[in-house]
Amino acid sequence: MSDVKEPELVEAQPSEIIESEVEENAGLNKALDTYRKLIDRKDLVEPLTEKEQDNLEKRIKEIESREVVEKIEDHDPVEIPCEKNKITIGPPTLTRFEKARIMGARALQLSLGAPPFIPIPKTARISLDISMEELEQRVIPITIRRVLPNGDYQNIPIDYFEK
Repeated sequence: MSDVKEPELVEAQPSEIIESEVEENAGLNKALDTYRKLIDRKDLVEPLTEKEQDNLEKRIKEIESREVVEKIEDHDPVEIPCEKNKITIGPPTLTRFEKARIMGARALQLSLGAPPFIPIPKTARISLDISMEELEQRVIPITIRRVLPNGDYQNIPIDYFEK
């Protein structure tokens, strides 16, 4: 048959392993040097006292000894239920960003011909005025989803928020 050669196994030399560890710690070493420069008050008249120097070295050793997290385990997002109308993620009121998003989406719906949920106020000139009034009266059937950094979320009906 054909002459297929088996691949040869080559062992890494100890010097190659040390270089890769140094490369991995280069960012840490740079951060520690920057930290040391920030704490060390060379530009001031007074240098660090021995006690402050010992505390600085102690903190740097503590930082060096911390475990580096290489891989974060996968996490399936879970819904956090609203128990007893209680909001557990974020403030108990609508944030200005949530208000802007709701009013903008509702104003677009109204401008495209959606029926309003309230009688149109006489002071309303544009669809945004109507959507602002609907939001104040909490008649818009909308749910806000607030998400945590790990992916967990809470769906909050608009009437749960304080006015």
